[in-house]
Amino acid sequence: MEQKNIVATIYLKNGQAVKSIDDPTPMPDVIELARLYNDSGIDKIIVFDLSDDDEEHEKNIHTIKNINRNVEIKVCAGGNINRMEDIKKFIYAGCLQVIVNGAKAGSMELAEEASKRFGKERILVSVENVDFVFKHQKEMSNYFHELLVLNTKVLEAIENLTDVPYVVYFDECDYEKIIEVLKRQNTRGIAGSFINDPDTDVMEIKSQLSTAGIKMDNFEPALKWEDLKTNSDGLVPVIVQDYRTEEVLMLAYMNEEAFRTTINVGKMTYYSRSRHELWTKGMTSGHIQFVKSLTADCDFDTILAKVSQVGVACHTGNPTCFFNDIVKKEYVEKNPLKVLEDVYDIILDRKAHPKEGSYTNYLFDKGIDKILKKVGEEATEIVIAAKNPDPEEVKYEISDFLYHMMVLMAEKGVTWEDITQELSQR
Repeated sequence: MEQKNIVATIYLKNGQAVKSIDDPTPMPDVIELARLYNDSGIDKIIVFDLSDDDEEHEKNIHTIKNINRNVEIKVCAGGNINRMEDIKKFIYAGCLQVIVNGAKAGSMELAEEASKRFGKERILVSVENVDFVFKHQKEMSNYFHELLVLNTKVLEAIENLTDVPYVVYFDECDYEKIIEVLKRQNTRGIAGSFINDPDTDVMEIKSQLSTAGIKMDNFEPALKWEDLKTNSDGLVPVIVQDYRTEEVLMLAYMNEEAFRTTINVGKMTYYSRSRHELWTKGMTSGHIQFVKSLTADCDFDTILAKVSQVGVACHTGNPTCFFNDIVKKEYVEKNPLKVLEDVYDIILDRKAHPKEGSYTNYLFDKGIDKILKKVGEEATEIVIAAKNPDPEEVKYEISDFLYHMMVLMAEKGVTWEDITQELSQR
């Protein structure tokens, strides 16, 4: 059976999340909401742009771009699509897929053009009845990767008309009905308002569906607790690391129950040696650690946990428990990503806080044309240097080019996360 997805939906008005198309009640901060979905087990986010005019549309596009900067899971967007340019905007904002509205005139023609331009795997269509599918049943598989079915009552009819897979939107959490639908061959996943609720335990839903025989994207450990070597107290130490920055956050311990709970709920759970009880990190403070990976060391007696840390890791309020210096030797940072991010941050700081005599500020003061001229010149210098058998000159010129490129990035509001995300999608 193909793996099924749990899909969350975000509705945007004026750049902010609201409860639904018909309910303008504000939701939590949209970026924090997206991060929560990203970490809590959601497999895909659908964002609907509910804008009424071009100004609000641009504001929502900006928010979608920020959402994509902050999550790793697939993001799909739809709403207020009237022309090919609107589809391009969603894709250029980082969305892997775009949804056209089957109830809107001209949607098939637009989908055909978009699928030929970007590939049909990036084009979806939302339907509430069978009209669109019935009218275009011969073209559906040519131009659409997936359907978003907004009415469970039309599933039978749609399945008789097309083999295009679909995600189904449920109005309520009816496990019996959900399990029946997910067992169908063409069902890719489920969505619904109960999934959008920030308090919903997505990993618990996945656990229940897995128990019912539905294949879900949840943790299936390659190692069992019995494969690990415990200490004299029956515990295994766990080193906890931020999955983005690789900063070491804390050290804690697991017993077998904590190990199994961590895997089942997707949140770091430990055994307290002082209280002699389990504790799921953040259940009282809100500083939850969502599991990204668990890895055993070479001796199978220590676990390295990479997590998405909400808030801070340390009870003192520090981001990490490791902040008391014992000895420290200065060194030159050579981690490529860290170096590039540090230089970029300095450029941003110069832009925000100009410094007299700064070459960076000279470039910003001269404007985009001067910056582009320097980028072009440095690119040419790389070409010339590459003809020289000595690689030292190439390294020097590439470094110059990267610096000027980062000035351009800062001028245009492009971050390294934007670049790495775009590269990761190719």
